[in-house]
Amino acid sequence: MPAVHAAVAQALAEYGVDVMFGLIGDANMFIAQSFVVEQKRRYVGAVHEAGAMFMAYGYASVTGDLAVVTVTQGPALTNTITGLVEGVRGRLPMLVIAGDTPVASRNHPQDVDHRDFVLPTGAGYEQARTPGSVLDDLAIAIRRAMLERRPVVLNIPSDFQFQEIAYRPVPLRLAAYQPLQPDSVAVAGAVDLLAGVRRPVLLAGRGAIPARSELIRLAERLGAPVTTTLKARDLFRGDPFDLGITGGLATPVAVQTLAEADCLLVFGAGLNDFTTGHGKLLEGKRIIHVEASPDHLGPYDAVVAGDPAAVARAILRRLDVRQIATSGFRSDQLAERIAAAAMDSTAVESVPGTVDAASALRFLDAVLPTDRVVVSDGGRFMMTSLPLLRVAHPSAFVLPQNFGSIGTGMGAAIGAAYAEPRRPVVLVVGDGGFLHGGLAEFSTAVRERLDVIVVVCNDGGYGAEHIQFRDRALDPAISLFDWPDLADVAQALGGAAVTVRGLPDLAKATVAIEQRERPLLIDLRLDVMVDTRIQH
Repeated sequence: MPAVHAAVAQALAEYGVDVMFGLIGDANMFIAQSFVVEQKRRYVGAVHEAGAMFMAYGYASVTGDLAVVTVTQGPALTNTITGLVEGVRGRLPMLVIAGDTPVASRNHPQDVDHRDFVLPTGAGYEQARTPGSVLDDLAIAIRRAMLERRPVVLNIPSDFQFQEIAYRPVPLRLAAYQPLQPDSVAVAGAVDLLAGVRRPVLLAGRGAIPARSELIRLAERLGAPVTTTLKARDLFRGDPFDLGITGGLATPVAVQTLAEADCLLVFGAGLNDFTTGHGKLLEGKRIIHVEASPDHLGPYDAVVAGDPAAVARAILRRLDVRQIATSGFRSDQLAERIAAAAMDSTAVESVPGTVDAASALRFLDAVLPTDRVVVSDGGRFMMTSLPLLRVAHPSAFVLPQNFGSIGTGMGAAIGAAYAEPRRPVVLVVGDGGFLHGGLAEFSTAVRERLDVIVVVCNDGGYGAEHIQFRDRALDPAISLFDWPDLADVAQALGGAAVTVRGLPDLAKATVAIEQRERPLLIDLRLDVMVDTRIQH
């Protein structure tokens, strides 16, 4: 009979888990060892438990599948807290196998009640009750993570690890996805509203990504320009009436068009403050809200619960049956304005020794491999980078920013690289975020020989705080740091690097991108006194 650690590793492999992220510790290391040696699967050892959590976040974001993390007890578990909150708010299926101190130990220095730390994050918690129940407990934890779309911690005391048990497969019994068909009365109400509007805009969120083709047909039938939330960015890329991202990242063309609209037809988006500009986008408009789950519908003029693709098809059929005319909001003039805005690439002068962020990022968007995954850390730079570094499809965009922490991106980039090993991963991060949580895991990317390109927007400190000090007429000196040369650090860790201190240096970055054979860091030196928000 196998020991508990071997049985858990075998069950994970049989459930289809091919990669595990974690940090080796005495209460969990035998599961990882069995996973590698006996099951011939991949274990990625992080430098820090927080890094392991964001690796799992990146993996689950790109694949939509379960991501597995293993950590040991006490401080190792408490180091996962930020990642747990991020996973809960990102609605991602993650299993965290946490070792725990021996059940009989009363004086272990790392003993702490894991449940009391986990539950306030919003994550689920399952306790391995006995060695003989571990396989059932594992199946329950995985099932919950998949169905509830959040991290679930499975807590296994270390003295269970070498107890022998009879191995038996435990089926997960996960039902296949069953799309909710829309109610005909609710669809009729939405079409009644559409019949009375003249300037509709179709807005798609993350929940509508699989319905892209149906949404484009509906938008064309309505004569509606299209726009997306940040997390569904580039969903309509290539459509001549794609307004891009709505909310605080909207272009002037999008802002004006959305201001003129009299109706928003919203699919799979929660309409939070970031999307709606704290509600201003909704003012003076009729709102039709479509969500796959009735629990996510808002208090709007018309609401339809149902699979977004099915709802779009139902609305199309009813529009045709009622012979409702197409609006003229999709005009040639609007298409010309959108195209002209996309062509604008005016370079901005910068002080000596620095480069204009928008100019540099536009350049990199053009020379980086087009078939890429883009990961964004958090920081001041985001207002410039998010609209400029594009992706071929929103599934190739990873944003671990549901909790507002910096230092999350490097781990997520590593996880994304395992999810998409044939595509390069581009991480955009601030200098503070890179030093905060990226530096250590950059060494992991080197060790794992991953195709990761790290673009550091380096303004020499914490730029968002620098702005706040200046806005209040306070001395911003404590927000600035004399960092080490990041290119030197990256090379010392075994990576490649190039520093960009002006637009001419971007030619060196191009060569480095084309010739990369290991993780590459591009250090963009920015002027902290310049507002890095994109100037359209």
